[in-house]
Amino acid sequence: MFQGRETTLVGRPGFKPGGWRHASPGGFDSHSLPPFFLTGAMDVGGFDFPDALFYLPLEQVWARVDADGTATVGITALGIHLAGEIYMCRPKGLGFAVEQSRSVAVVELAKSIVSVKSPVTGEVTAVNAQLAQRPELVHTDPYGAGWLARLKLTRWDGDQAALVHGDTVPAAMADYQRLHRLGA
Repeated sequence: MFQGRETTLVGRPGFKPGGWRHASPGGFDSHSLPPFFLTGAMDVGGFDFPDALFYLPLEQVWARVDADGTATVGITALGIHLAGEIYMCRPKGLGFAVEQSRSVAVVELAKSIVSVKSPVTGEVTAVNAQLAQRPELVHTDPYGAGWLARLKLTRWDGDQAALVHGDTVPAAMADYQRLHRLGA
């Protein structure tokens, strides 16, 4: 599928430096704000982090946990910014068991293929089929229509220790941004 392209496997969506780029008409660049504005979201360094989500900062992924024991997962706005343009997004298939900090999806960037790590442990119960035809949804609506997969949680109590939520998000994301700029 990726024949004739230079590819590099990368272990996490710390991705590569790059500005906001978008392939659709009227796209945006690193000098403009992303096209989504959320209410009930924290702004950290110019990136939104919705209050209701749980984040795995090192991997720049999020989980929206529902009362029915499932979680919707995706990539943070900061993670997307660091990645640059995503040309393809393929979540794991239905029924796959996924562990926290292990691959839940694969994305193709300009010159690399990256494994997106899951913020939670569970079994894939749904995938975002829209991403096959419209991978730009990850850019334009990372916390909404750009979700990757839904998982039936199997180790929520254990997973929470690695996640940040609420008041701890701004400091954790600011630390990540600071370390990323320093090349750590």
